Amino acid sequence: MKSLPIIWQRLVSSGGKTCDRCHATYQEMQSAISKLKEALLPLGIEPTLEIREINEKSFKANPSESNRIWIAGRPMEEWLGARVGSSRCCSVCGESECRTVEVEGTTFETIPEKLFLKAALVASSQLLDLTPEAPLR
Repeated sequence: MKSLPIIWQRLVSSGGKTCDRCHATYQEMQSAISKLKEALLPLGIEPTLEIREINEKSFKANPSESNRIWIAGRPMEEWLGARVGSSRCCSVCGESECRTVEVEGTTFETIPEKLFLKAALVASSQLLDLTPEAPLR
């Protein structure tokens, strides 16, 4: 079974809280991972999710690192031809401009399931074995 590594990181405050945007992305990803596992199993690919926490000091130094996703070693936006932007978030993030993703003119603060699935499916297609099969007899 080949692995499709997925890494997601977000700010977690010293009180153990994260923002609504990251919480919503987490919910979307949980649903997507379940669907990916089912869809990719027949292809011999297993998605694995690693969740990383960013502390407040690291977040303040670079807010765009929060709510960031990598799939198969590449940022999610590369798989989608997307752009990274920012917008004001909420109380946990303070006054920071947090990460957004723009795809085909639409800006997303929360990464929706369908966007994540699209990126993961494109990435997983790179894992398919393209060697020719043995000829039929």
